[in-house]
Amino acid sequence: MLEPSQRAEAADLLWAAQRDRVPVAPLTETFPGIDVVDAYEIQLANIRRQLATGVTVSGHKVGLSSKVMQQMMGVDEPDYGHLLSDMVLSEETPVDTGRYCFPRIEVEIGYVLGESLPGEGCTIEDVLAATEYVVASIELIDSRIQDWKIGLADTIADNASSAGVILGAARVAPRDLDLTDVGAVLYRGGEEIARGNTSAVLGDPTEAVAWLARKVASFGVRLEAGHIVLPGSCTRAVDVRPGDDFRAEFAGLDSVSVRFA
Repeated sequence: MLEPSQRAEAADLLWAAQRDRVPVAPLTETFPGIDVVDAYEIQLANIRRQLATGVTVSGHKVGLSSKVMQQMMGVDEPDYGHLLSDMVLSEETPVDTGRYCFPRIEVEIGYVLGESLPGEGCTIEDVLAATEYVVASIELIDSRIQDWKIGLADTIADNASSAGVILGAARVAPRDLDLTDVGAVLYRGGEEIARGNTSAVLGDPTEAVAWLARKVASFGVRLEAGHIVLPGSCTRAVDVRPGDDFRAEFAGLDSVSVRFA
């Protein structure tokens, strides 16, 4: 574990990297003793900084929710990050790529809660009962670590590489869709570039939301009514370039689009 002064230094490095759009060396290299507890404390330190500027928490995202990614990182559970109010983007407004270091997008369904979730002991049934609707979404991810050379502690400290989310217009009650088997196809400029299925997310993305509710409870946090929860991507991540125009189509959920300037 790191000393409190080292955690503060690591948080300062990530804060400056995001502010200046100048990525830093992996924290796992700069601070060889960093562990997962350190990483979450670093993440929370910078979230508190952002909240002090007037933004609010709009939800959370789950990362490393596929078994393949967990094996790559050498872990046996996902991680999580915060979605803040200034990260909720519109389909109607092109996204400025200059705001980010190494932007990428991922395709996933989003859960919008109508009621707060319990923490410890939260189940799939609890999530389905509390979810007001699910929605097609594109998550924008970014790394403030040079060249995406991230270990587990790097991505956790860097708010699980969170950067933004775009939600589609269609709203569907979770009872009206088999959430374990929703196919998704991602197009760039009309050309298919990736496809996947929600079954890639822990076999059931609702389980990822329940895991998240249980996990954040250990930090004294609840997933609250009105929050957006992103359970993890059902396709590979795709690099973003200025001028790119993406559309993600979901079986039973319509589509969501985003343009980059």
